[in-house]
Amino acid sequence: MEPCNTKRISPIEQIYVAVVVLVLLFAFFLVTSLIKHSKSATMVLAALNGSGRTVPFYQLPDGSAHQGTVASVDPNEGNFVLRSESSKKGKIKPVRVVDVPGHPRLRPKLGKYLPQAAGVIFVIDALDFLPNCRTAAQYLYEILILTNAIVVKKKIPVLIMFNKTDKVNAHTKEFIRKHLENEIDKLRASRNAISAA
Repeated sequence: MEPCNTKRISPIEQIYVAVVVLVLLFAFFLVTSLIKHSKSATMVLAALNGSGRTVPFYQLPDGSAHQGTVASVDPNEGNFVLRSESSKKGKIKPVRVVDVPGHPRLRPKLGKYLPQAAGVIFVIDALDFLPNCRTAAQYLYEILILTNAIVVKKKIPVLIMFNKTDKVNAHTKEFIRKHLENEIDKLRASRNAISAA
């Protein structure tokens, strides 16, 4: 076993990571708002429990680095004005962001928000990915195909966001994508076999 080299992340590095996450979220919001003029401006954050889904929600208002763990049993909701919108003259339309809890018993609450969603951001923990790979793939598959046909019917875009990528032991996006695709393929094949039977 190789020794684990741990590197402390300085506060300035944490701020840079937070800014990158915010820029990506704002870019996603902007693209989805340009594509979906008629849809509401509601973005839904979904993930497994403990994936760090709530941190971006708390960083949106001012970009500050949020420290610590937040346990959610109820959806967090907030309206945020994007930086691209704040410089416009006239009517400024805020984006509504809903952070749906990731505990298995609370995930059905997602169905309440999908009909009004302009997009879904599915957060994956890049540090603890392997032990949760199958469960994450199953939840993503359910969002895309099974329980929420509304995502397919309304062509709601889904962004997969990797959290905790700044950690030394985090998995790469290529590694995560490959394993997610494999698991989703297995799920699709088993569901097709069950349907055929």
